[in-house]
Amino acid sequence: MTPAIRFSIVIATYNRARLLKETLDSLSRLQPSAPWEVIVVDNNSPDDTRSVVEGAMRSFPVPLRYAFEKEQGRSAALNRGFGLAEGEIVVTTDDDVRVEPDWLDHIEFGLAAKQCDYVGGRVLPLWEAKPPRWIPRTNGRMWAVIALLDYGPDAIRFGARVPLGVNMAMRREALERVGGFDTQIGRKAGTLLGQEVREWCMRATAAGLVGYYIPAMVVQHLIPRDRLTKRYFRRWFYWRGISRAMMYARTGRDMEAPEQSRLDFSSVAHIAGVPRYLYRSAVVAIRDAIKATMRRDRVTAFERELWLWMFAGIIAQRWKDRAQSPPANAQMHTTT
Repeated sequence: MTPAIRFSIVIATYNRARLLKETLDSLSRLQPSAPWEVIVVDNNSPDDTRSVVEGAMRSFPVPLRYAFEKEQGRSAALNRGFGLAEGEIVVTTDDDVRVEPDWLDHIEFGLAAKQCDYVGGRVLPLWEAKPPRWIPRTNGRMWAVIALLDYGPDAIRFGARVPLGVNMAMRREALERVGGFDTQIGRKAGTLLGQEVREWCMRATAAGLVGYYIPAMVVQHLIPRDRLTKRYFRRWFYWRGISRAMMYARTGRDMEAPEQSRLDFSSVAHIAGVPRYLYRSAVVAIRDAIKATMRRDRVTAFERELWLWMFAGIIAQRWKDRAQSPPANAQMHTTT
């Protein structure tokens, strides 16, 4: 009898065949203690992604499967992979990572040790170019822009903090109970939308599921040269504002800290569809940015500027949605 597959690694990819090949090379050196598989979902790539996957199949140590998803977007591609996965534990990562041979074993150990439903771990940088001084060298708000994460050496329960999809694993039962990622607020070509993991974790919490950060669960993530610019960071935060506003319209959750949302926004004063208190926060951000600039604290000044770019995205999306009433605290949207 063929042993049941324990791990299914699902990768969504778009037009990055060269990077994908190197990622598959890294994954091929995994040495878990249980059977595993890899599923690569091609999200309409115009390059030779399919031939790269098919070429790797010939020497890959376990089943390596190619799938195609025509609906554009990372969430749609991952959901397609979830539907094909045969493993008891479904793992998500990206097409530009490097892993250690024991990566999957750390995932399994974390799930067992914490008796939890999903886990996430550290995401450390592989810099393509020397990072500029204004990027902090420790975990902080700016690290999310380039998909890095390090919550420290101790396991912590997810709540106000959430994992990154580049290093996340869920029990199959959790996916079946919560559903897949929301395709409306996930990354799509030409945008920097990206609140799908956060929204999934909020649905998981609402369903009574528990997740933990496991520090030994590590991937290295390639950080391209073209993302190490202030222009890219500003654009990313602007799109975060759009994503948060879209999520607000669907769920009624606070746009600054969705996981800690306590207000009934149907009774909160709004201006142009935006809660009035956010305008006060914008004034504070401007004041803080000016003060930080005067004391030559470039990191803090840029962080406060980035909050304002997020606020601009919120205003743009809420103006687009202005015909809608202020949301009440809504039930979490379910994606299947």
